[in-house]
Amino acid sequence: MLQNLTGWHALVILAVIVLIFGAAKLPALAKSVGQSVRILKKEVASPDEEQDRADAATAAPQDAAPAPVRSAS
Repeated sequence: MLQNLTGWHALVILAVIVLIFGAAKLPALAKSVGQSVRILKKEVASPDEEQDRADAATAAPQDAAPAPVRSAS
């Protein structure tokens, strides 16, 4: 169904969206869509991925620089 869409179709759809919502509301609309996508990705993430992220966040950094050594002089 979407295989027959061309660049002209996308321009027409964009023009209709601008006419419906107005140019001033488009940034807020894009922000809310982005937040919705992030929430959806977070909810769909598998439990294993969530556990891996939690483990990585609580683990101590491996590449930490050693503490400076003071000389006795």
